[in-house]
Amino acid sequence: MKKSNMQTVGIDIGDRFSQICVVGEQDGEVEVFETTEIPSTKAAVSRYFSSRSPMVVALEVGTHSPWMSKVIEESGHEVLIANSRKTRFIYESDDKMDRTDAEKLARVARADRKLLFPIKHRAKEIQSMLALVRSRDILVGARSKLINHVRGVVKSSGDRLPSCSAERFHRHKERIPKELEAALSTVMESIEGLTDKIRGMDRKIEDISKDKFPEVETLRQVPGIGPVTALAYILTIGDPHLFSNNRKVGKYLGLTPKKDESGESNPQLRITRAGNKYTRSLLICCAHYILGRFGPDSDLRSYGMRIAARGGKNAKKRAAVAVARKLSVLLLSLWKSGEEYQPFQNKNQRTKDKEAA
Repeated sequence: MKKSNMQTVGIDIGDRFSQICVVGEQDGEVEVFETTEIPSTKAAVSRYFSSRSPMVVALEVGTHSPWMSKVIEESGHEVLIANSRKTRFIYESDDKMDRTDAEKLARVARADRKLLFPIKHRAKEIQSMLALVRSRDILVGARSKLINHVRGVVKSSGDRLPSCSAERFHRHKERIPKELEAALSTVMESIEGLTDKIRGMDRKIEDISKDKFPEVETLRQVPGIGPVTALAYILTIGDPHLFSNNRKVGKYLGLTPKKDESGESNPQLRITRAGNKYTRSLLICCAHYILGRFGPDSDLRSYGMRIAARGGKNAKKRAAVAVARKLSVLLLSLWKSGEEYQPFQNKNQRTKDKEAA
């Protein structure tokens, strides 16, 4: 079937109901053939699309897009999942409506599908493992909030709890003032319980890494990269050969600056923050460790220190982001090659070049 005769569908997905707009060519013009609303359930989506001839279906990435795209594909249609960061002209429109959003998606998909910057959802198994890593992060965040609450309440009474790691914080429950025991004892028990749960998830992540992702050990050669960061990085990238140029991974993870070039104006802007937010935050945390007092000397550390030494506003933050970007490229290179990590590869190469000259 020729593409010109194939109808194109745009779906504006809602939590309970989704708007559908079908467009096609009539007398040389793209016209709306049908608009309807269906429940956002597997049964309703399957019932609607299974009775239709093959179509091109466009929908924005979101909470329901993984299962919905799979149901539509199983019904014999081609699915385009639009990158919502690249289609802001739709959801930031002044006359935004669910029906018109679906129509705009359909018309753009029919005109040039590349304008949607279509993405591919990860496999279900990968999604479930990423959910495990993110669930651990939720527990860590909850524990941090509880610890801050306890420290704040104790401090307001005129006392202080000793500095320690989050893993050891519950051991200081005997230091809680007696007048606050009734208010904080349950919170301390919750902190201890969360710590046990987090340890259990850490063991589970370690087991998964050993059984299914042996390349995690290759990435962990880099100081500061732990099992959680290594696994999250591998799950987020999926295929190391996705990038012909290793440096493109920094852009994929949102670690490259935005661009607003116009004529002679080319201001320095913040990073795009595109891609996976959690993996990006993990890499930046690793960069802070590399630049911190416990970070061992390496090319990465020297590079970040040079940027931080320039001074100015937020110099240390800029250095951490720059190191995280370099780190993302380094991890991809190690993943592809499987080689041993060389902390002074650049320095050694410069020495060889000087000797050769």
